[in-house]
Amino acid sequence: MSSKFLGTGVALVTPFNTDLSVDHSALSNIVNFNIDNGVEYLVVCGTTGETATLTKEEKKAVLQTVIKAGNGRVPIVLGVGGNNTATVIEEIQSTDFSGVDAILSVTPYYTKPTQEGIYQHFKAISEASPIDIILYNVPGRTAKNMEAETTVRLAKDFNNIIGVKEAGNSISQYYELIKNKPEDFLIISGDDDLSLGVVLAGGAGVISVIGQGFPKEFSEMIRLGLKGEAKEAFKLHFKLIDVIGYIFEENNPAGIKGVFEALGLCKDAVRLPLVPASNGLKAKIADFVKQF
Repeated sequence: MSSKFLGTGVALVTPFNTDLSVDHSALSNIVNFNIDNGVEYLVVCGTTGETATLTKEEKKAVLQTVIKAGNGRVPIVLGVGGNNTATVIEEIQSTDFSGVDAILSVTPYYTKPTQEGIYQHFKAISEASPIDIILYNVPGRTAKNMEAETTVRLAKDFNNIIGVKEAGNSISQYYELIKNKPEDFLIISGDDDLSLGVVLAGGAGVISVIGQGFPKEFSEMIRLGLKGEAKEAFKLHFKLIDVIGYIFEENNPAGIKGVFEALGLCKDAVRLPLVPASNGLKAKIADFVKQF
């Protein structure tokens, strides 16, 4: 099992200035805040990074900022996915992966392919990618679940497909994946509220949204879970459970940007069609941060 991606990865936000340009200074500060507080790796240009609203040039600039700020201290995962297989392959072939340890590739959204279509999509990506691949199953966003059988089939057939970020919010699917996966294949939780239970059941860790706001406590919780120290881990889980609910109450990443605003790390600005967290939600988040 690749030790690079054991523990806590965080799905970084893309901070914006008031004019909605990328705030690279704030991004560097968030990278340092997370590395200094113990996260194991960083995920760039995923859903939480509002990649759907970034230009190609902005994506490249965001990646370079994270690589520079990270300075080789932790592995970096880059989001490269979509619902047009040919376009994804073209992006892979035109990307400079210097400083990148793996790509995170989402199952095709909107088109709703069959399980065989999903398999063939990732087969083509595997054959095109010069670096390791972590699959990303998030049916709440794609409208199509990648079933455990398909994930395990891909894991067995392609050596550079090393794990899956599973975000179906289905504990039974997590259990099926953990039970049937190849020994060295990573089952990574994409559900913050379920992540500790997944780790205790045999998962490799988490790619977290809330973890970047509370990196010290959240990453320690996951490390305790990996060591089987459930009682101590759950103490941290219960301290964070309310704010995990808050950040997903309206939309992601408006919630986690509300946390960062309360921490003084970045503005709460998001790009349309997203809107900032409501005043009521921001007040709850700010109160939690203050008391925490």
